[in-house]
Amino acid sequence: MINRLYKLLSKPFIVIAVMLIAPILSIADRNFGYFFGLFIALFLVWKSGWNWAKFGFGQKTNLKTILKALVLAIAIFLIIDIAIQPLLEIYFGKIDLSSIEEIRGDFASYLSLFLMMWIFAAFGEEFLFSGYYMKHLAELFGNSNKAWLISAIILSIYFGVSHNYQGTSGMIAVGLASTIFFFTFYKNRTNLALLIFTHGFYDSIGLTLIYLNKDRIFYDLAIQLIN
Repeated sequence: MINRLYKLLSKPFIVIAVMLIAPILSIADRNFGYFFGLFIALFLVWKSGWNWAKFGFGQKTNLKTILKALVLAIAIFLIIDIAIQPLLEIYFGKIDLSSIEEIRGDFASYLSLFLMMWIFAAFGEEFLFSGYYMKHLAELFGNSNKAWLISAIILSIYFGVSHNYQGTSGMIAVGLASTIFFFTFYKNRTNLALLIFTHGFYDSIGLTLIYLNKDRIFYDLAIQLIN
């Protein structure tokens, strides 16, 4: 039974089916769609004999990868969170961060969410959206440069829309940031660890600013410059 299921889920078109089913499950709870896709991806890597290379882990992680990820994360933060996000909030409303507001000034909540972020956002989301969805979608389309490019564009939109609970500004900001992430994977197809560390560092900056209650300073500065 398990082998039959693996054979079915290994078929190229299944990735599209999973991507279509996940948002439907998220209507009941946004976590349902995420864990549904993650379970499928983990099941596939388990039954493949833990062949992580099939999901983008084709290179050993070294200090160069980590430093490159840190620089990339800072660059994305400067572009999206400082330059673009304040303008989005002016025209489309503030990003809804109600799901993590409890970490403001609360170190225990901040530390707990920080650890969960590295597991479920940095590793989990990149493994699912880049390593499974994007990589397998590109392979379904022919595994050419064009196929990878199309896959990156599709996933940028898909990932952004999956954050609709953050409001219009949040959805656009996440979509733009994910565009950089997915294009980075497009250029580094065998180094998913680079994406994981970049995602982790990027979210770490954001969470730390929220904990310190300093995340609104860029929005306030933008308001002052416009006025």
